[in-house]
Amino acid sequence: MRKELATQEGERKKFRAVFTRLGKKTNYKGYSEETILLSNIVDAGTNKPVTDHIWFSYSKAFEKINLIRGCMLEFEARVKAYKKGYVNTRYRMNNQSLDFKLSHPTKIRKIEV
Repeated sequence: MRKELATQEGERKKFRAVFTRLGKKTNYKGYSEETILLSNIVDAGTNKPVTDHIWFSYSKAFEKINLIRGCMLEFEARVKAYKKGYVNTRYRMNNQSLDFKLSHPTKIRKIEV
């Protein structure tokens, strides 16, 4: 669990992260969707680490930036709780736990270090 994020649930804050790579996932309807992996996420205000990595959808806001592996990004996002894990209703198995994520990234920009 991302304990540092748990204390900030519901807040919208500014973060910094390193662009690692692009990826793909298959959504619940079976369509392929491009994703972006960011690592070493820190709170831009305090410079404290909040998580080691985070995945976002590769939105138009990210597409507009000339992303190069290792470049530093700054963005604002909301801290939200979500259920992590797998639910199999056929066998009534519930292997879920509560975790925290960053959602709705905005004001995304590349910064020079």
